[in-house]
Amino acid sequence: MAGAAPGPAPAARMNTTFIGVRHHSPACARLVAETIERLNPAYVLIEGPADVNDRLDELLLGHELPIAIFSYDDGHASWTPFCDYSPEWVALTVGRACGADVRFIDLPAWHPAFAWRSNRYADAELRYAEVTERLCREFAADNVDTLWDQMFEADPDDIAERLAQYFDLVRGAASADEGDAEREEYMARWIRAAAHDAGDRPVVVVTGGFHTPALKSLTTSGGVDWPEVPRSSGMSYLVPYSHQRLDAFTGYQSGMPSPEYYHRVWTDGLAKAADGLVESVVERLRGLKQPVSTADLIAARTLATGLARLRGHVYPARTDVLDGLVSALVAEDLSQPPPWTRRGPLLPGAHPALVQMVAALSGERVGTLHPETPAPPLVTAVLEELRTLELDGKGEVRLALTDPDGMVRSRVLHRLRVLQVPGFRRLAGPLSGADPVLDERWRLTPCEERVGALIEAAQYGGTLAEAAGGALERRIPKASIADLTGILFDAALCGITTLSGDVISTLAKRVQDASEVEVLGVVLAGVLGLWRHDRLFGTAQDPVLGAVIDASTARILWLVEGLHSGPAPADDGRLRALIATRDAVVHAQSVLSMQRTDVQGVARRIASDAAAPPDLRGHLILVRQECLLWVDRFARFGWIPRSGCGSLC
Repeated sequence: MAGAAPGPAPAARMNTTFIGVRHHSPACARLVAETIERLNPAYVLIEGPADVNDRLDELLLGHELPIAIFSYDDGHASWTPFCDYSPEWVALTVGRACGADVRFIDLPAWHPAFAWRSNRYADAELRYAEVTERLCREFAADNVDTLWDQMFEADPDDIAERLAQYFDLVRGAASADEGDAEREEYMARWIRAAAHDAGDRPVVVVTGGFHTPALKSLTTSGGVDWPEVPRSSGMSYLVPYSHQRLDAFTGYQSGMPSPEYYHRVWTDGLAKAADGLVESVVERLRGLKQPVSTADLIAARTLATGLARLRGHVYPARTDVLDGLVSALVAEDLSQPPPWTRRGPLLPGAHPALVQMVAALSGERVGTLHPETPAPPLVTAVLEELRTLELDGKGEVRLALTDPDGMVRSRVLHRLRVLQVPGFRRLAGPLSGADPVLDERWRLTPCEERVGALIEAAQYGGTLAEAAGGALERRIPKASIADLTGILFDAALCGITTLSGDVISTLAKRVQDASEVEVLGVVLAGVLGLWRHDRLFGTAQDPVLGAVIDASTARILWLVEGLHSGPAPADDGRLRALIATRDAVVHAQSVLSMQRTDVQGVARRIASDAAAPPDLRGHLILVRQECLLWVDRFARFGWIPRSGCGSLC
């Protein structure tokens, strides 16, 4: 009937194949490739940021992986990483090769659903830890990584049904948080629309296995309109990534550990990957002059093969090889369990052989972007500035800070250091605003990671100075009160003498909330030195520093007046705090909101309070050897009567 409301949408499941994957799994990547090639689908839908769908050609320029989509907006940054064997990357490339319409279907990285997540592919494993722990017990696996190897990587043939059962089981024991629920509803809208548009042709959906059971349920009914892509002022760029950043042994929280090993599994197969891992570890140990004989090498391979057969593996899996290496190469007891028996980085004091095994597993592979890849203006500007200032080479550089050219070069290097751009290490230079050192030494080391770090630094600002200032401002809210002086000195070294009003308020509030006199004294002394003396870096009389001086002075005086204790040795940190307070009153009165009479009243009350700590009452603000000198000065400034000087000493 014309004008009638549309009826219920047809189920999207009839022509839709769901592939739940574990991120960065070679076995899952092979399943994805085989499925797409077999079905020749109309659409391939992938868990990834929908706001870059109009830039998929940029992703396929011909980069050397690993790479990542780096997105940032309003203080939040997120990465969507891909390596050669990422199921999402394989879906993208094989889908394109088959002529399918390929789309990312997840919310953009800057969406509130990702508010506490810096990596799109951070797995939900913590939420279903109970069921995986039970599976680990039943399959005699040390952890979820070993369990996964046994169930899928060591036997990658015909895994589709096993994968579906596995993810149904783990999702059945866990519930999605609010962010995941919002993402799943959004992805389901893409799937329903694609299935409707495809008609009788297949649709393949590739998402993290945790989401797959929910997506199957959400797509049985509902609207079939294509969803809109949320927009914001956020930006996304491709950045080079590295296998080390992908490795669970170095702190990565998503997907598979040991990326170099799994890269070999993807390119060479299980058998050759096992042999390659053994050879790589042996070469590393021999390169460090560690004795590894041919007999040790044979023993490691024999043990790995034996363990594989004992565990029912056709070829040695990752843990088979590693356990064989430990048995063959480590004669003494280990001070800590091998990291592959748990999940996490190596702990300090690890055996040298374990260190090299983890390094071989991780590898040194670093991605490279195609030369035509768009980059933020900051990258080109910084690289040109480094070339102009002759800071793009290799070796040691000496800078005279009293020379204008030396100061310009110093500020550029400090801005890069603050932004954690690799390849610039300061060897010597002034450590505070009152430090009389007038030159610096730096070591320059060109490296492949520099461009990626500059792209990521663009989230803080459009120029090098703006980016460094933004990075420093970002550090302030989470910094301890003891770190504030270092942050402000970094700002001075970078030539950033003005920070936003919000930062001034944050600094003042952090100081006002501090409860340790000794720490506040360190902050006040450092900031006062920059405010009084630092004409070299241009921070003398800086209003931001003045605000910190004012807040610190008031807070210290408020705290010390409330201190009460019995007889005890003088506290040097507390005395230094009071000396810094004295110097602030004497030399920075112009920025203090307290009147000198108020300070005088505090000093009198402390001196006359029998319950005050002896180091405050008996010595007031002085170390013993300077007592007479400074009591005289206090009397001269009218803080205490001269007749009382004798009793204070």
